[in-house]
Amino acid sequence: MALVTTKEMFRKAYEGGYAIGAFNVNNMEIVQGIVDAAKEVKSPLILQVSAGARKYAKPAYLKKLVEAAIIDSDLDIALHLDHGDSFEICKQCIDDGFTSVMIDGSHLPYEENIALVQQVVEYAHARGVVVEAELGKLAGVEDEVNVKAEDATYTDPTQAVDFVKRSGCDSLAIAIGTSHGAYKFQGEPKLDFERLETITKLLPEYPLVLHGASTVIPEFVEMCNAYGGNIPGAQGVPEDMLRRAAALGVCKINIDTDLRLAMTAAIRKSLHDNPAEFDPRKYLGVGRDAIRNMVHHKLVNVLGSDGKL
Repeated sequence: MALVTTKEMFRKAYEGGYAIGAFNVNNMEIVQGIVDAAKEVKSPLILQVSAGARKYAKPAYLKKLVEAAIIDSDLDIALHLDHGDSFEICKQCIDDGFTSVMIDGSHLPYEENIALVQQVVEYAHARGVVVEAELGKLAGVEDEVNVKAEDATYTDPTQAVDFVKRSGCDSLAIAIGTSHGAYKFQGEPKLDFERLETITKLLPEYPLVLHGASTVIPEFVEMCNAYGGNIPGAQGVPEDMLRRAAALGVCKINIDTDLRLAMTAAIRKSLHDNPAEFDPRKYLGVGRDAIRNMVHHKLVNVLGSDGKL
């Protein structure tokens, strides 16, 4: 087994009407929890690294953690850069052995976004690396990504066709109502499935990506708040909406907030229940178990990627 690209993963996912989970990783316990769940249910897997993760854990450590995960699990895993904001960071990750990179030029004017993606595509494709781009702006906060609700814009379907054709990107992150962070909706959750269906029809067999797609599982929000947290009103994307999106051409669904909530909730409870405990292995182990159980649920009941190796 080895690091792989997402091309074959996405082809199978599109044909099968399911999605591949792309899980953000920051440390050993998160990597282990995700990979153990994928191994249990025989699911393909994308581990992705954000700019914030690179600053926190350092690229060399993250790369070695993923390599260790492959050795330990015997899984094919794609290593993906999440929200690269410049050609330089994409180049660095490609040179470091990443098999997939996202160049996020969604904050740029349309033509500048295309030009930036073209530059990354040229460098990446020459080295066997696939490229994800983004068209439209998601609201919310995640690491260095910070977009106010009034600045968010949905993806224009006709423009998406032109963008894919001219930029050469291998997959496209679209904006249909999801958002980054734990506070995705005020009131009733709603995604623009009509827009998604239109894009899918205009780009048949082309892999689409949903960012900001954590479900913000109420159990973990409640546990965080019960043991000293302060995250009232957090609300994510309902699971049935994500399953529907997967059946409509979304081949990659990004999950980060749910990982943070699961680990934090479990650790808060563990420290509360065991006030004399000061061995990090004990409470971090509890956090790792919470991530494994949550990811297991996602792979089987939300993404439908179990048994797809």
